[in-house]
Amino acid sequence: MRLVIKIGTSTLVHSNGKPNIRHLERLCRVVADLKNAGHELVLVSSGAIAMGMGKLGLKFRPEDMPGKQATAAVGQCELMYAYDKLFSEYNHTVAQILITGDDFEEANRRFNFRNTVFRLLESGVLPIVNENDTVSTDEISVGDNDTLAALVSKSVQAELLVLLSDIDGLYTSDPSEDSNAQLISEVTELSGGIIAAAGGSGKLGTGGMETKLKAAAICMENGIDMVIANGGNPDLLYGILENKKIGTRFIASK
Repeated sequence: MRLVIKIGTSTLVHSNGKPNIRHLERLCRVVADLKNAGHELVLVSSGAIAMGMGKLGLKFRPEDMPGKQATAAVGQCELMYAYDKLFSEYNHTVAQILITGDDFEEANRRFNFRNTVFRLLESGVLPIVNENDTVSTDEISVGDNDTLAALVSKSVQAELLVLLSDIDGLYTSDPSEDSNAQLISEVTELSGGIIAAAGGSGKLGTGGMETKLKAAAICMENGIDMVIANGGNPDLLYGILENKKIGTRFIASK
């Protein structure tokens, strides 16, 4: 199977921006094992700005564009260093791909991106994709990595997108406010009721349930299933690939 795994900021770092080593180590072990089993994987990884905040000792996320871009430049080095070190322990090579919204809008760029990913996969390399925050502006930015992961999935013709976040899936209402909220295990249509269940974004990242539903719409329109699951337990990826009821699965019409 060819799948894209999007890793949310909260899965990678602690609230202070320092790397969550335990989560990172477990995640890389599972992803390496899935590659060993013959699956083709592409990672879409958040965390550059958050890691940059930790490296620079910042308590708050910068609000100005140069501050965000500078922090991302520092954090992206930390992020790729961590991935390269951990995956090399399992004899897997990683490659960094930084893209902007223009790379999906312009035909030649989209074609080149796809061919690069295909060649990396053929070579047994694990592509790790992130938005190029150091040069992105509002005009060319994808805006969030949930949408980015869906666009990557569409571009590389993935069969499945898994969004690993700090939530178990989509609920009927906000579980932090409603004790009666129920996990929705399967979605076959993005109805008004499903859309109404979307909530806001977290502290460190830029996404939320709204962006995840946007990603689900892109995937479902292109025949790609999508799963939202809790990144705190990367072992869930095994069950997801076995079609077990984990998190919320958005099922596309084939």
